[in-house]
Amino acid sequence: MKILCISDATDTLIYSSIAPELYKDVGFVISAGDLPLRYYDYIQTMLRKDVYYVYGNHNLEDFDRMMKKGSAAFMHHALDSDFYSRVADIPAFGGLFIDGKCVYDKVHDLIIAGLGGSMLYNGGDSQYTESQMKKRINRLVPRLLYNKKRYGRALDILVTHAPPKGMGDGEDLCHRGFSVFLDFMRTYRPKYLLHGHVHLDDINAPRMSEYCGTKVINIYKNYIIDDESLGRS
Repeated sequence: MKILCISDATDTLIYSSIAPELYKDVGFVISAGDLPLRYYDYIQTMLRKDVYYVYGNHNLEDFDRMMKKGSAAFMHHALDSDFYSRVADIPAFGGLFIDGKCVYDKVHDLIIAGLGGSMLYNGGDSQYTESQMKKRINRLVPRLLYNKKRYGRALDILVTHAPPKGMGDGEDLCHRGFSVFLDFMRTYRPKYLLHGHVHLDDINAPRMSEYCGTKVINIYKNYIIDDESLGRS
């Protein structure tokens, strides 16, 4: 399976006329945040691929509506592609919102969860302390346990904005990673943790590391996962 992963910066390659052909084998798209919602809408229109996304700590349009009303019914149900057309006050564009949620993609046989936002550094939206992020994780636990019983695994892909602590994060508070993500990987063993937030100015900079069997990847700007063992093509 191929997954197009994006975060933090728009990519001229995706805007190019060859993008539909270039990404025709991609099953869907994952965003780790800090991108405009209309970028997701463009990708869905041009590539005809679903876009799963979380918020970062910038580009927070419709943040309050999506976090408070945005898909409470999503939490314990399989993905319904018609969801947004049936919920009032939700934008008609912007991809499939999974921030703070866990969904099962029946088409690709994948379980995907999202925990967006950064470390709390100036009191803005989509910023959390360690304890607040832990509470967000705790709200996912019933669904993760259900997944383990129903599908034989709790989770395949965790999408975050910030990295785990000590795994490619920065020294400043804003870019410091969450230690609770390390606990999460030890407990639930997703195949992938995909994050952004830390910009990679050098295209040759290392993106991937591993923790307790989970591949941790900085998907800044544009990254392709090509894994035949992951889900259904």
